Amino acid sequence: MSDMDETTSANDAPDYSDGPLIPSEPAPPIDSRFLFVDVAALRAKQLKRGARPRLTEDPPVPLYKAERVAMEEVRRGLVLYDVRPPKSLRGAENEGA
Repeated sequence: MSDMDETTSANDAPDYSDGPLIPSEPAPPIDSRFLFVDVAALRAKQLKRGARPRLTEDPPVPLYKAERVAMEEVRRGLVLYDVRPPKSLRGAENEGA
């Protein structure tokens, strides 16, 4: 049997019925305005595609636009992010190995 013939059942999927996954501890504060904008923009894209807001208020404050909700989530530390090294540094690390 090839890999293409295998199917996954609905029982294998993770259970998200309890709501959105909220980090147990807040993300480190963002000092850079540029990083804040990048993280908030990516989160706003997720919200526009159907992700549930992580704000506990219902409705989430008087913020109805995805961009505003995303900025508030980032400001409160509810969005985890990862800063990767620049491509030039990643290439140098691989060459040394």
